[in-house]
Amino acid sequence: MHPRFYVDRETGLPHILTHGVEESEVEDILKSPGEDRPGREGSRVAIGQTAGGRYVRVIYVPGREPDQVFVITAYELRGKPLAAFRRRMRRRGR
Repeated sequence: MHPRFYVDRETGLPHILTHGVEESEVEDILKSPGEDRPGREGSRVAIGQTAGGRYVRVIYVPGREPDQVFVITAYELRGKPLAAFRRRMRRRGR
């Protein structure tokens, strides 16, 4: 997997860092998502658990090559969205 990241113009760093998510955590989710579904305007939404145990939602656009993606943003799931994700995973038997 070769992710490229949206870069914040003000900081020059990947936007995901402003949400407290590391690049390695995004790679964890993209390699093995618990859920990967269509998003808005051609994007996709992957949700899963990182190697460190955090639940993260990643918004990305698939690249032209099968193993390339452009990551728009990512953030940790908390509260009701996390509870809903866990409920869906229990229903699927994961």
